[in-house]
Amino acid sequence: MATSTAPFPLTFDVEYPPQRDRVAVLLRLFMLIPIVALLALLDPGSLVSDADDGSSGLALAGGVVFAPLVLMLLFRQKYPRWWYDWNLQLSRFASRVGAYALLLRDEYPSTDEEQAVHLDFAYPDAAQLNRWLPLVKWLLAIPHFIVLFVLFVAVVLVTFVSWIAILVTGTHPRGLFDFVVGVGRWALRVQAYAILLVTDRYPPFSLK
Repeated sequence: MATSTAPFPLTFDVEYPPQRDRVAVLLRLFMLIPIVALLALLDPGSLVSDADDGSSGLALAGGVVFAPLVLMLLFRQKYPRWWYDWNLQLSRFASRVGAYALLLRDEYPSTDEEQAVHLDFAYPDAAQLNRWLPLVKWLLAIPHFIVLFVLFVAVVLVTFVSWIAILVTGTHPRGLFDFVVGVGRWALRVQAYAILLVTDRYPPFSLK
């Protein structure tokens, strides 16, 4: 398992909105239907991951290229650039949908524009990746999955409290906002390591 003092090779952030659209927040569940349906067509796993990890709306399987990557890294030690581009853009789109679903933003998620949800991870040098690790990364990530399950339950509760707070005050409590973004960042790091396979560095147990 690779370790380093350098920043983790994935960045994720959501711009904090000082004022909120109460009507849009009130009707969020209904407004989600079209965009979630579109995301589900691209990524069948996204409906399950949206409900369970709510923090990022990112699919941990389904539309992202995973199994072919394992084989390509194992036998050819290559990471095709267009597979990376697909995984990055799908992850960005799913992140925008997740941020909208979790009341982090009010603008309707774009299918291609970055908007106020910022996700990036670098194209990996496959020659520097351990070709055998993709076979066991899911196993090594089990401690993260356990912790994230608990955090995802907390995210659901926090989102409900935030929904009430926004309707009453017109603002999103900053502490609750930062917590949800932090859980999303954590989940995305685990995804980058265990599913997208763009890094061999083990994800930190951190919201920051």
